Amino acid sequence: MIVVMGIFAADLTFLTPRLPAWTETIIGSGFRIGPGGKGSNQAIAAARLSAPVQFLAKIGRDEFGAMARGIYEMEGVGTSFLFESADAPTGAAAIIIDDRAGENAIIVVPGAAAMLSTAEIDLAGEAIGRAAVFLTQLEVPLPLVAHGLTEARKRGVTTILNPAPAFALDRDLLALVDILTPNETEAAMLSGLPVTTPEEAERAADVLIGRGAGAVVVTMGAAGALLRRDGRTVMAPAVRAGAVVDTTGAGDSFNAGIAVALSEGRRLEDAIGFACAVAGLKVTRAGAGAGMPLRSEVDALIAAA
Repeated sequence: MIVVMGIFAADLTFLTPRLPAWTETIIGSGFRIGPGGKGSNQAIAAARLSAPVQFLAKIGRDEFGAMARGIYEMEGVGTSFLFESADAPTGAAAIIIDDRAGENAIIVVPGAAAMLSTAEIDLAGEAIGRAAVFLTQLEVPLPLVAHGLTEARKRGVTTILNPAPAFALDRDLLALVDILTPNETEAAMLSGLPVTTPEEAERAADVLIGRGAGAVVVTMGAAGALLRRDGRTVMAPAVRAGAVVDTTGAGDSFNAGIAVALSEGRRLEDAIGFACAVAGLKVTRAGAGAGMPLRSEVDALIAAA
């Protein structure tokens, strides 16, 4: 089993030929509403990859919260620890996508998810203890991230932290992380070093390992993913599964891929290759949670390589 802690946000997605300037209005080329939030995306992706998964989060008692519960029931995501706030709204995200390149810019408001409490995390303690992997991100407040990681660590569960959006992380928190999964921008921000090449990614990873992380996996887009652990580097190439349509959720699909592979007993070196295939499929389809691939699709892509 995998336990994912994070947020659900209703994604309000706008397709546009360019970003507007302040005070400017432009006409977009498309709009849709769907499930989002990094934790929610990762939980849905793990479920579609055939892994048992519980999602630890908080939503509001509103239309978006009802949408979340309906989606999780349909996708097979466990909601035993999906708590509700009577006062705060469910989170939401504004996603602006370049309608030609597929790149995105995102604004997230966590809403009720930011009100998850340490006591509610403790209620999930036994489930965390039964999990093979505990996966979280930085869309919930840092004290909650630290508490969740601590609960998993003291139960001997492998911890994965996707440090997005990037914040400065102290040594105490990094020491709770078995696998840190920044992209190039996040690795640069966390390490204070430039990260534009595999060599630079390796140096940044060493800084983060020196501060306490067990292993670092830097996602590098078309260049693939770099794993640094125990003084060794493994590079997994990106997997191209078709034309890029939407990169939203690509990192989430990658993190879910690692978590699922590890939960099945694979080595981390092999897990990143599997995760690259998951992400390669994700970017060929629109939507964050809605665009996550099925396990049969991933297996077929790997078999055809």
